[in-house]
Amino acid sequence: MSEAAEMLGVCPNTIRSWGGNGKITEYRHPVNDYRMFKRKEIERLIKKMREPIPIRKSK
Repeated sequence: MSEAAEMLGVCPNTIRSWGGNGKITEYRHPVNDYRMFKRKEIERLIKKMREPIPIRKSK
């Protein structure tokens, strides 16, 4: 969890929230029930976060 948060530049609570609302797919470790994330998912989010956000011109 903390490694994923560090890679994305967000706090662990943000990762938990994203997992809960489906922004990132989380998996559970079968023995200890820890949250786990696939590296591809993390990389996908990093790429998405780097995309520019369009700004609409006001009228």
